Amino acid sequence: MMTAAERRSGDVILKLENISLAFGGVKALSDITFDVREHEVRAIIGPNGAGKSSMLNVINGVYHPQQGTITFHGKVRHGMNPHDAAAHGIARTFQNIALFKGMTVLDNIMTGRNLKMKASFVEQAIWIGRARREELEQRAKVEEIIDFLEIQHIRKTPVGRLPYGLQKRVELARALAAEPSMLLLDEPMAGMSVEEKQDMCRFVLDVNEQYGTTIVLIEHDMGVVMDISDRVVVLDYGRKIADGRPDEVRGDQAVIDAYLGVAH
Repeated sequence: MMTAAERRSGDVILKLENISLAFGGVKALSDITFDVREHEVRAIIGPNGAGKSSMLNVINGVYHPQQGTITFHGKVRHGMNPHDAAAHGIARTFQNIALFKGMTVLDNIMTGRNLKMKASFVEQAIWIGRARREELEQRAKVEEIIDFLEIQHIRKTPVGRLPYGLQKRVELARALAAEPSMLLLDEPMAGMSVEEKQDMCRFVLDVNEQYGTTIVLIEHDMGVVMDISDRVVVLDYGRKIADGRPDEVRGDQAVIDAYLGVAH
């Protein structure tokens, strides 16, 4: 197995060039260029309204920019939608938890395996033959993820009964169930206690190191960003103002001004 350092020096797998996105007369993103390397933890940070979530939505096909080029694994993407993105190995968690609250943890995570299912609707409905074999295989994969994220004790609990921090972990599990090569995390630690943040940081790093998953995350906690990221891109008012290693970005005057609210 490669070391984390070796993995984090991988080739560029995602390149965003001159990305511009507007809604009517409002510019969400303006001429943004940056890349993501295989196996790295790539953070996108910036003040509220900087365009961070819009950028994640561009990457996984929710939004289509009016200008710019997106290249993923060496191929230029044209009009990719979220289903296509998932099929090509991009999974996503959301700022606001998007789980099925009445379903158990196990069943929620199982929904992340849908793209792996090949049986027909009829086979699934009567649960025979291929459908039965597939479900048993997918359930075994899900149980591995449950063990990996240490949520065995809540596997049969309805998600709506869980505290916020555990719901966030279940959402991470569902994203991992799709076996993504790239995982997009939108504020995975928002609203968590210090202890919950420490746990989530550990799991994010474990996913990166043990699964080799490339991670792109938005996070407001600068301590977390500085601790777990390999590179950081900083947005402000829809424009890129800095890009580099955490220590480089932390000392950048434009970044300091943006976070202090200095007038532009």
